[in-house]
Amino acid sequence: MLTPARIAVLVSGGGTNLQALLDAQRDGKMPHGEIVLVVSSRAGAYALTRAENAGVAARVLTPSCGQELFENELSVLLREQEIDLILLAGFTVILSAEFTKQWPRRILNVHPSLIPAFCGKGMYGLKVHEAALAKGVKVTGATVHFVNEIPDGGKIIMQKAVYIEENDTPETLQRRVMENAEWELLPRSAEIVCESIKENR
Repeated sequence: MLTPARIAVLVSGGGTNLQALLDAQRDGKMPHGEIVLVVSSRAGAYALTRAENAGVAARVLTPSCGQELFENELSVLLREQEIDLILLAGFTVILSAEFTKQWPRRILNVHPSLIPAFCGKGMYGLKVHEAALAKGVKVTGATVHFVNEIPDGGKIIMQKAVYIEENDTPETLQRRVMENAEWELLPRSAEIVCESIKENR
């Protein structure tokens, strides 16, 4: 029997999407993948505590040293750990074309809108939900996609719609999109890609 695909999760903050992945793994919903590494771009991020609580190795690599050095160190770490799949889960660093082309169809990102709406450079976190509310759209959601050199520009794997409610604030909308879409889509998408990786070994 082939071993599960080895997954690294890249984070920058609280790690709610990381927790959804860890919970899915615990519940047997990602049988073809195993989270073996968490990398945070920020020291003190609560995501590191989540990794520790789950017994997953964690490292801090900050881009303050410069993008090129940061990505070189990240590449070395990922290859040392024999990583098969990289999941961006609230990771706020934009990866360069030089980095992403080394990992074709092996990097996934979850974005809190229905791409191509409210996406691209500078659109992340609450900014996405603020834009959706300002536009007056009635439906938003989340998208998991492959990562390439264009921010939020890679092939879409899964999407799920979430209705906007009359009294929504950016914060309430963000929470509902996470709970009803992001936390479901990211583990499911990871499992689909991990299964494909195993089949093609």
